[in-house]
Amino acid sequence: MKYKSLGRTDISVSEICLGTMTWGSQNSETDAHAQMDYAVEKGVNFFDTAELYPTTPVSPETQGWTEDYIGSWFSKSGKRSDIVLATKVAGRGRDYLRGGEGANAKNVRLALEASLKRLQTDYVDLYQVHWPNRGHFHFRQNWGYNPFTQDREKAVANMLEILETLGALVKEGKIRAIGLSNETTWGIQKYLTLSEQKGLPRVASVQNEYNLLYRHFDLDLAELSHHEDVGLLAYSPLAGGILTGKYVDGGRPKGSRASINPDIGGRLQPLQEPATKAYLEIAVRYGLDPAAMALAFCLSRPFMTSVIIGATSMKQLDTDLSSVNLKLSIEVLAEIEKVHRQYPMPM
Repeated sequence: MKYKSLGRTDISVSEICLGTMTWGSQNSETDAHAQMDYAVEKGVNFFDTAELYPTTPVSPETQGWTEDYIGSWFSKSGKRSDIVLATKVAGRGRDYLRGGEGANAKNVRLALEASLKRLQTDYVDLYQVHWPNRGHFHFRQNWGYNPFTQDREKAVANMLEILETLGALVKEGKIRAIGLSNETTWGIQKYLTLSEQKGLPRVASVQNEYNLLYRHFDLDLAELSHHEDVGLLAYSPLAGGILTGKYVDGGRPKGSRASINPDIGGRLQPLQEPATKAYLEIAVRYGLDPAAMALAFCLSRPFMTSVIIGATSMKQLDTDLSSVNLKLSIEVLAEIEKVHRQYPMPM
């Protein structure tokens, strides 16, 4: 396991981050504890969660259970100081989370205090805005994305309000670093500019989707990442499990994400099938596990701080963790680029 700096902070995180969003829906508390034990044994020191979790499905009845499971593990294991812990405040739109108002001064503080209680800790290492209130192109919203309805002054005022609140929470010792999620290039840069102008905490990372089927980050976001040291925490690196090959030709294994969420958040649709099959063929030709290959590709990207894996079984977790020992050859990387040129945005 390798470790990288989180932005310009002194926090060092493992190149694999243990994602947790299935804990409480697809995984029990016992499962969650077993995953954390095993991941830490393999060198993982970075866990990511959110007040919204678990997902698949997202539900007001189960909301917060994932953080509860992490909290009980901290209590049992005594390993809180060994873990870089990241969680998130929800953006606008979930009515059962403080009326769906999204992130603002009041709700950032309320959300963090509730998370700290569930997590059985008095601080989080990385606190992230899960998605922006103003709207964004993530979660498959890119096909109808229209930023021209946004109110610029209102958007910037909300960002400043969030930053000022986060700054106060940093001073109180409840947060070590701040991050964004499902953000755009303009959004990240505006936060950075406001931080510089106002002497407020600097964004350390952005958690956006990245995988072989969705490589938007390769472009202007990569440039921003390079110049501003805002590394990517890649979620859905297996495209919701699609890149393992288990959904090819209509497959829906029992207990899989697609058996609960039929289109996996808009990812599982006909256009992705040819690209997925092409990547699977590369794995077969070179004798690689397709999941390990997909994760190793993400790990090879120069802007990557950490790849967030998610597993519902220990076997899946073991396969995911094995990717840190896989260095893709020049030939494999060249073949991946050929497929990407042919299918640049298949979902």
